[in-house]
Amino acid sequence: MKIVTFCNIDEKLLDSSFTVESYEETSGEADIAIIDINSIFDFEENKATSCKAKYVSIAVLDDQDDYDAFKNFGIDAWIKHEDLSKINELITVLNKRFLS
Repeated sequence: MKIVTFCNIDEKLLDSSFTVESYEETSGEADIAIIDINSIFDFEENKATSCKAKYVSIAVLDDQDDYDAFKNFGIDAWIKHEDLSKINELITVLNKRFLS
């Protein structure tokens, strides 16, 4: 599975079986896009060249205000910054529900 990041995330948190790339250096065809509030516009401008036609977006939230800002962008899933250690569990669920 390919993951493209639009924000700074500790790649050690992601399962080693995933291919992880930055949107600035992506080969395209990502299944999962990970963004935060600071990268929402980079995501909007680059998602077509970074992601497959069928992909899932995950927003990393620092607080409730981030959720309020994201809700109009069609984000598929959210995870709190303090819960990032559980991101692989979220990716597994998203893969089963949206990508399989």
